[in-house]
Amino acid sequence: MAIQLYNTLTRTKEPLKTLEPNVVKMYVCGPTVYDKAHIGHAMASIVFDNIRRYLIYRGYDVRYAMNFTDVDDKIIRRANEMNVDPFKLAEGYINDFKRNLADLNVLPATYNPRATEEIDGILSMIATLIEKGFAYPLDGDVYYRVRARENYGKLSGRRLDDMRAGVRKSADDRKEDPMDFALWKGAKEGEPAWESPWGPGRPGWHIESSAMNYHIFGDSIDIHGGGNDLIFPHHENEIAQSESFTGRPFATYWIHNGMLQLKDEKMSKSIGNIISIDELLENHSADSFRYLILNAGYRNPVIFSGEILDQGEKALERLRKALKPAVLSAKGAPADTLAALKNQLETTRDQFIASMDDDFNSAGALAALFDLVRSLNATRDAGAAGAELREAQAVLKELTSVLGLTLKETETKGNQAADPFIQLLVDLRLALRAEKNWKLSDLVRDRLKENGVVLEDSKDGTAWRWQ
Repeated sequence: MAIQLYNTLTRTKEPLKTLEPNVVKMYVCGPTVYDKAHIGHAMASIVFDNIRRYLIYRGYDVRYAMNFTDVDDKIIRRANEMNVDPFKLAEGYINDFKRNLADLNVLPATYNPRATEEIDGILSMIATLIEKGFAYPLDGDVYYRVRARENYGKLSGRRLDDMRAGVRKSADDRKEDPMDFALWKGAKEGEPAWESPWGPGRPGWHIESSAMNYHIFGDSIDIHGGGNDLIFPHHENEIAQSESFTGRPFATYWIHNGMLQLKDEKMSKSIGNIISIDELLENHSADSFRYLILNAGYRNPVIFSGEILDQGEKALERLRKALKPAVLSAKGAPADTLAALKNQLETTRDQFIASMDDDFNSAGALAALFDLVRSLNATRDAGAAGAELREAQAVLKELTSVLGLTLKETETKGNQAADPFIQLLVDLRLALRAEKNWKLSDLVRDRLKENGVVLEDSKDGTAWRWQ
């Protein structure tokens, strides 16, 4: 069965059919780098990292582009406030964001184009749009002529006349239509500028992505992604200018993730409830944040709170425990228990793929993994030896990796140098229990627990883990 994905353009699930066999050309809108990246940026990055990872798992060569908008009104304004060079400001935030993505276990993009590196392509695209009648210069600016595009609004489902009625009369009266948008902005004093046939200036926001896409991928791409807050006007305008330029469909599929909310309230800089990625990772693991998104589903709004992240950590600990080794003295599990594990292993693979094939249903994929976890734990409790758990544990590791989960313990958990001494105390406790010295054996157990070590007794011996 082909992968089915929800297409914002058609508002239906459609089978994935790529422009080139086994190749996915995928472009995702990246941040405007005028401040530290926040958890909303992290969510979008993880959503499309999950999609990319699964496409790779299913055998596709994914060519993935994520841009940086490194010249923009917000960057210029922030640079002026800080009295720094806007390009240096943007460069610093780009480096910070790349570090954040590595900390979040997001795969590096195949391409990271920047607006400032695409000026020649932007100028060429604008000139062609003017030549074709889709754009017009005006006092050093250049505007896209929305009325020249018959199906403008097809992505967002908005009618141009309805949109025009909602525009205030005080909007730029020079434009032919209030909805016309800027492709080129004439230079203002103290702002970065490049020479152009229409005078010095800089690109508008929307034209950047179209030019980057065309430079990297040509006329058309398979998947264009971003947050659902970008559907209008950004992605709508990208479609208009790109298809007017090439005369061909811009993207086959449009995928949009839901928004992140803090306790039922949308994040907003205006009310000061933004959490940076650095702040997130000071208090929570990258896995717990990714688990939050996986468990919610990419198109849904995601509620963020410390309590929900802590619940995710408990679920992650269940996954980690399923990967722990068998007790050394284990004699082997009964044949029927091993057969049940093998059957569950096959079922889990099938359910995982079926869920992810259905519009990347990561919550369903997680449910399949926890079915395998229960079977693994039951098999271990039945006395399974290490070799009897190995295949199922390998599959569990493989599939959690497809979801981008590392299952690493947090830095505060455990100390590799202390592990031999912990094992020595566990062995001492076993000896005390054999001698029925319950008081001392319980003291060892309690002191270990106070220091973050949990003991798990079974009929085959005692295993331990960091809490």
